[in-house]
Amino acid sequence: MNSPPDTPSEAERPAVSDAELLAAHINGDPRAFSEIVKRHRDRMWAVALRTLGDPDEAADAVQDAFVSAYRKAGTFRGEAAVTTWLHRIVVNACLDRMRRKSVRPVADDELIEAAERETPLPDQTGEREVSMEVSAALKLLPTDQRAALVLVDMMGYSVEDAAQVLQVPSGTVKSRCARGRAKLAPILSHLRNRSDLSRVSSAKGAELRDG
Repeated sequence: MNSPPDTPSEAERPAVSDAELLAAHINGDPRAFSEIVKRHRDRMWAVALRTLGDPDEAADAVQDAFVSAYRKAGTFRGEAAVTTWLHRIVVNACLDRMRRKSVRPVADDELIEAAERETPLPDQTGEREVSMEVSAALKLLPTDQRAALVLVDMMGYSVEDAAQVLQVPSGTVKSRCARGRAKLAPILSHLRNRSDLSRVSSAKGAELRDG
C-alpha cells in the first residue's frame, strides 16, 4: 500500500503576501481582509496614536482607515507596498480628524514661552513620562509637520518611504521634519541628555520596523 504524500505543515508553507491577500479579498475571500487587519493593526495603531496623541481618537482613526481600505481595495494598483498604502490611508484618516477639530496652529513665540515656563520634573522620570511629554509636544506642531516627524523620527521610516505615505516629494518631507524639529527643540531641550528620550523614539521605531 502506498503511503499518502506528505503535506507541508502551516509553518512550512510559503507565507501569503499582503498583495495576494488583498487580491483574494477583492475576489471574494471572506477571510483575507481579516488577515490583513491582523498583520497591520498594531503598526497602524502606533502611527495613529503618535499622530493624534489620544487613544480614543487613534482607535477611531484606525477603524476609519480599515473601513476605507476594505471598500477601496479595488483601487490598489500595486505601485507601492500594501503596508505603504495602508499607512497612507491611516495617516489621511488622522489628518482628516485633526482638520475637523480645526486646531489652531501654535505660533513660534508661544512655543518659546512654553519652553521657558518652569516645569519641575520628578527626579526619576520613566520612559512612559518621557513618551507623554514627546506626544504632548508633537500636538503643538502643524499637522503636516507632525505627520512627517511621526513617520521619520518616531516610526523609523526613511524619508523616501515617508514621502510615499504622505504622497509628497522627499524634499518636502525633509523640510517639514526640519521645521518640526526646530520648533520641538526648545520644548524638549530638558530631555536632550536623557537616555529615556532616545529609547522612546529609536527603540519604538526599531520595534515597529522589525515587528
